[in-house]
Amino acid sequence: MIKDIQEQIIKLKKEKNAVILAHSYQSHEILEVADETGDSYALSVAAKKYDCDSFIMCGVHFMAETVKMLSPHKRVFLANSQAGCAMADQMDKELIIPIKEREPDRTVVAYINTTADLKTVCDVCVTSSTAVEICKKIKNNKILFIPDCNLGAFVKKQLPEKDIMLLKGGCPIHAAVTREEAEQAKKLHPNAPLLVHPECRPEVCELADYVGSTSGIMNYAKSSDEKEFIIGTEISITQHLQFDCPEKDFYDLSKGLICPNMRITTLTDVYKTLLGLDNGKAFEIKMSDELIKKARVCIDEMIKLGG
Repeated sequence: MIKDIQEQIIKLKKEKNAVILAHSYQSHEILEVADETGDSYALSVAAKKYDCDSFIMCGVHFMAETVKMLSPHKRVFLANSQAGCAMADQMDKELIIPIKEREPDRTVVAYINTTADLKTVCDVCVTSSTAVEICKKIKNNKILFIPDCNLGAFVKKQLPEKDIMLLKGGCPIHAAVTREEAEQAKKLHPNAPLLVHPECRPEVCELADYVGSTSGIMNYAKSSDEKEFIIGTEISITQHLQFDCPEKDFYDLSKGLICPNMRITTLTDVYKTLLGLDNGKAFEIKMSDELIKKARVCIDEMIKLGG
């Protein structure tokens, strides 16, 4: 049944000149029909190389927005309209504007996991893999880092010379992992390096052998000579690594590392989105030219700084 749907998807995307973008946290059967896989920013950049009519984002809303901002003349669809992001929805510009007014000398750094509307009042965007390097390159030493205080704390530790202000926010899935869980996982698998995402709490990151983005974790595990690993990010990554490296063993850091917003998208959602591209039944990302222009400022600055 899965193969039948996959074959229909492959046929339809060719007929409709559509490209499927799938975040690494999606299920394996979706990754198998995707044209590009990776993290949110990598997908947005990769999308620019395609001469297609439409993009289908298998991920969450802010990711589809980013694709639209970087490819404004293309139609962009979100495979499941209910796929939001708990972190991106935590803060809005009404929260940040008063802080900017009180402390106008701070550079506002926005994690890419933010809405387009919030990005309009930010100075530069970052990803989990570029946050440290970009914050280091910012000439201003006074920074407001939003929304993830755990990623911000990781950056702050690497750049003690910077005055980095943090707000309470972040990924509730990664932040729920405890030090006790990390200690228990290391006890159960003493020979396995612990690889964690910087959205985890500082006390969890302190126990890790490697702290990095989703793609960084995957690349580390694939290239390492070690034969077993504890994976401290969404558990789909454990499954993908098991497929990619069957000769190695991978263990979940916590069974709670499941993102419901990522898991809500199904293979059938992708199929139905393709069927609905031209009849108004697919969920299309609509953004005004003004919103795209304002929100892109911080993304363009990230690209300028080498993000």
